[in-house]
Amino acid sequence: MKSGLIVYVVGEEPSNWDADFGKKTIQQTIPADLVEIITAKTGHYDVLDAWCSLMVRGMKRITCMIGEFTPNGKLALTGRELRLCG
Repeated sequence: MKSGLIVYVVGEEPSNWDADFGKKTIQQTIPADLVEIITAKTGHYDVLDAWCSLMVRGMKRITCMIGEFTPNGKLALTGRELRLCG
């Protein structure tokens, strides 16, 4: 079963932050086939938008987590997790 992860980021991302690198970093620590990150600049406006994007790409199990930027500019997951489907 394919799995997807939505990371809802609180706060603003640093100006030099790269969303693609952030996705790759998350996929190394969390087992997910696809990752969608929600920030002001990534193109997703809310959890529903990212959830629909993952559903149309065949993800059956979708989880949502909260992320925040550390003082040194890295994206850190807070550990809170919500399964949306699957």
